[in-house]
This record gives sequence, C-alpha cells and structure tokens, in this order.
Amino acid sequence: MASVEINRIATTVELAHVAADRWLSFCGAPSSGTILVALSGGRIAQDFFRAVARLAQERGQSLAHVHFFWADERCVPPEHAESNYRSAAELLFAPLQLPPENLHRIRGEAETECAAREAETELRRFATTSAADQPVLDLVLLGMGEDGHIASLFPGESEDVMSSQAVYRSVTASKPPPRRITLGYAAIAAAREVWVLASGAGKEEALRESLSPDGTTPLARVLRGRERTCIFTDLSGYGSSTMR
Repeated sequence: MASVEINRIATTVELAHVAADRWLSFCGAPSSGTILVALSGGRIAQDFFRAVARLAQERGQSLAHVHFFWADERCVPPEHAESNYRSAAELLFAPLQLPPENLHRIRGEAETECAAREAETELRRFATTSAADQPVLDLVLLGMGEDGHIASLFPGESEDVMSSQAVYRSVTASKPPPRRITLGYAAIAAAREVWVLASGAGKEEALRESLSPDGTTPLARVLRGRERTCIFTDLSGYGSSTMR
C-alpha cells in the first residue's frame, strides 16, 4: 500500500530550510558512498538550492560524492534563463565549487530524441538497475505545478504514453517553453526516495486532488506507483502526517 509522508511547514523560506537540512543529512559524508540525485526547476527549487548551499557552507559539508542528474529540462541552451541547469549551477554548484564531472546535465540545446537517449545512457553509467530495467536514482526532487504536474509530466497524456518505459522522453508541455525532456513515470517510481516540494499560491486544489485515492493528476499517479513518497508543503489545510 502506498504511503505518503506529509511535512506541513509554515512558510516557503522555512520549507526550503527544512528540506535542505534533511537532504544534507540524507546525503551524509563522502564515506557513505556515491549518491545519485535528480533535480527539478522552479521557484521552490531555487529556494532549496540557496538553502543547501548556505547550510553546507556553514557546516563545512562536502558534496563531492553526490552526482547530479535532472528530473526534467527545457530544450534551451544551458546559459538560457529558462534552463533548469542554469539555476542549479548558479545557486548550488558554483557556491559549493562542485566538480564538473559530477554534473550530468541534459543537453537541452540538442535534438530532443538524441538528448533523451544521451541522458539515459549517462544515468545508466552510474546507477544500478531495478528488476524492471529502470536505473535507480537515490533521490528524485520534484516540484508541483498548479495542475498537479511534476517534472515535465503534464495532465492529458494517453495511458499508452504514461505507461512508457522510456527513462527519459521528449514532451510538449502545456506551458512555455513547450519543448522539454523529462524522466518518465517508471523511472521516478524506481527511485529509492522521491521528495515533492509543493509550495505556492493556487496549488491547494492540485495537492488535494493528488492525495485523493482516485486522483488523476500526474502527482497522483506517482504517489500510487510508489511504496513511499515524501511531501514538504506550506499549503494550508494540511498537518504533518503519514497517509496510506
């Protein structure tokens, strides 16, 4: 039975701090071995990156054993304002002087199908493989949109498309920029940990729908497809709890 841990936090600033503190504890020290993490973009992700950088610097904690991949990327060059890689590079990687060989960006400037194949190949170089032949990330960090989308998995896809076993696939998003590359549902389901940062005005209904047993949002599908998912939220109407 799926389990959802809900962490209700009063403000966006505090949410970013709490999630960053827990994430740094999850990553541990270099002696704990290589950690594979997939990042997302968005406003709350940027707050999270800033909080991680600040806390890691204060503690003198090394992240040299962490390898960074992406849950999704916009099809733009890495220096573009819409690039998910760019925000992480500026707010997290540069302040902590992380080694370039640990940063496995999706080549958003390349032809989409080629970039998706390259991203899968790169992830498989480091990840173990699940029984369903999916690469296993240690943690996937996701945001949530007003329509309940996560990564670049949006409502309205057919069941055949949503059931695809592709690790990364190209999508046409319902918001700009439209051309994107995203992890698929199967790859997210295979991750050891999935954390969702659900923050921002106008998202209360999407989270409520996602937590419903018969919810139809992309996040609802993710929650049903995993044994356990962790949600950090500053949205009203929730207390910290574990749902089954």
